[in-house]
Amino acid sequence: METFLGIDYPTLWYLVVGLLFSGYAILEGFDYGAGAWHLFFKKDLSRRIAINAIGPLWDANQVWLIIGGGALFAGFPVMYATMLSAMYIPFMLFLLLLVLRSSAIKFRSAEEMKWWRTTWDIIYFVSNTLIAFLLGVVLGNVLQGFEIGENYTYQGGIFLAFLNPYAVMAGFTTLSLFMTQGAIFLLLKTEGRLHTRLTFLLKKGMIFFITSFAITSLYTLTFLPGVTDRFKEQPLFFAIPVLAFLAVANVPRLVSKKRYFQALIFSSLTMAFLLMLVAFQLYPVLLPSTIDPSYSVTIYNAASSQKSLGIMLTMVVVGAPLLAAYLIFLYRTFNGKVQLDDTSY
Repeated sequence: METFLGIDYPTLWYLVVGLLFSGYAILEGFDYGAGAWHLFFKKDLSRRIAINAIGPLWDANQVWLIIGGGALFAGFPVMYATMLSAMYIPFMLFLLLLVLRSSAIKFRSAEEMKWWRTTWDIIYFVSNTLIAFLLGVVLGNVLQGFEIGENYTYQGGIFLAFLNPYAVMAGFTTLSLFMTQGAIFLLLKTEGRLHTRLTFLLKKGMIFFITSFAITSLYTLTFLPGVTDRFKEQPLFFAIPVLAFLAVANVPRLVSKKRYFQALIFSSLTMAFLLMLVAFQLYPVLLPSTIDPSYSVTIYNAASSQKSLGIMLTMVVVGAPLLAAYLIFLYRTFNGKVQLDDTSY
């Protein structure tokens, strides 16, 4: 098996896909989180400011989803096919909600009628909230495993099978973390009465996240001991949840000092550490089988050919700096507080 810097190609591609989806979760996390607060803003002006805060960024942030999905399909086609078979309904809902969310951002301010704006406000709120929730549901199902049989075929149910207790708890945990991320980002971009309102909402979001995370963790330790087996084998991995806790605990302190950018960094670190937990727990498995561990989809039996992985890794080395440069330019260009003008949504 070919290697690069002593690491085999499937493992390197596992890291690439993980980094892409981590970038998507962190950057789109504050987009979805901001939208999940939308109906908590009573005034039309406040809602316009909140949408304009993500206006120049949300579609660029979705580039991470497109590249991540493409990388998953190119690098691990077996995993891509099996997971879509198991999670068909959540992914179809996810795509529908993405369309509705984009439409709400574009169409909300196209007309002045109150009913028109209220309708799109509700669509925007519901789509952001459900997208965040569904992402957590998918992650919860991946951690639990699927009914995968021979030839990596999914043999479980389709309709509502994904809404099991653990997946629902993971969904609420993801939603609460995104809402915390979104509130911090909006604090960075707003001022005045909306800024004061967001300070209050952030406290509620933090309580929501800590509560949901604690319940999910307790359930994991009590009813899903298999999820924690890797950490019993490697006690050093317990440093990751500790770091995640320290990162999120630092957020209120930074917000109280009005250091919102640093608070956003630490909330992003919290998300990164939690995703690292998932990656370490699963490796080298991509989709665990609940029928027989030998049927599990791994980075080795799901990977493309060594030559394909090598070519794609070369493309990553060339393309990653270009993507980073583009994002730095974008965020520097649209830095600062939101000001409404004729070009605003």
